[in-house]
Amino acid sequence: MTPISVLLVDDHPIVRAGVRSLFDQRDDVRVVGEAASGEEAVALAKHLHPDVVLCDLRLGTGLDGVQTTAVLRSLDPAPAVLILTTFDRDAEILGAIEAGAAGYLLKDIAPEEIVRAVRQAASGGPVLTPELSERMGRVLRAPRVRLTDRERDVLRLLDTGASNREIAKTLFVTEATVKTHLVHVFEKLGADSRSRAIAIARETGLL
Repeated sequence: MTPISVLLVDDHPIVRAGVRSLFDQRDDVRVVGEAASGEEAVALAKHLHPDVVLCDLRLGTGLDGVQTTAVLRSLDPAPAVLILTTFDRDAEILGAIEAGAAGYLLKDIAPEEIVRAVRQAASGGPVLTPELSERMGRVLRAPRVRLTDRERDVLRLLDTGASNREIAKTLFVTEATVKTHLVHVFEKLGADSRSRAIAIARETGLL
């Protein structure tokens, strides 16, 4: 049987070495390459045609894990992509799945689970733990929050700790206008304070 070919993508060499060691003694899985960036991953994938790409979410400058996933999935042939990361915000998980990732794994997962996930992804199956599947179900069922461009501007400035006066000055509007935008933002996010609005915006990927 031809081994499952795997490409490792992580900007930390020690992480790549640790993951590679999981497959060294497996007859059915073989690491065919390593990449430290999204751009390098895409270039190697075009040359190596791996069955599965294990990719971190944060890759330093350049393409991040979600963007890399989208590019990899557009290739022909397209490898299955598994995100392996420490970040577990709902918005990041959803972004990876929407980009075409077969699954999303956290780095504190048992080593044998990573091997199992690679085998499952190579066979064409989705890979999400029961907990993440439940979370994604809740996110997908929840209504999407849609902010106007100006509401997003106000929210970003709010995140910097700017006061209403400072926001108004930056956006060249009146403080009354800023207050109106904040009322709309709070209503859409279901928030009752500035800090809660920022927290919800981060959780849902608006910030």
